[in-house]
Amino acid sequence: MAKRGGFQGGMPGNMNNLMKQAQRMQRQMEEKQKELETAEYEASAGGGAVTVKMSGSREVLSVKFQPEVVDPDDIEMLEDLVMAAVNEALSKVDEASQSAFSGMTGGLGNLPGGLF
Repeated sequence: MAKRGGFQGGMPGNMNNLMKQAQRMQRQMEEKQKELETAEYEASAGGGAVTVKMSGSREVLSVKFQPEVVDPDDIEMLEDLVMAAVNEALSKVDEASQSAFSGMTGGLGNLPGGLF
């Protein structure tokens, strides 16, 4: 009588390989996440009038103003420039994250439950 199932001795070969690949991918993703969090991203607005430096963990590290942009009679413009520079820096962080992880997840983007 032939054996059926193949699960008596543990995971079948393909499942075991899949688990190893998943663990390797998880390690790679953790390493990439740490790398991204320590990276710094810089963006400016108003032709360089306001420059924002941000970490990959979305912490604002510095905000620099060119002296000519500081006009006490036009605070709203300065606020708008800071907001634009911060938003641009955030976009750069998001772009770097998406780019870094898209290669790792490959064709896994269609997994159920939003896993990737």
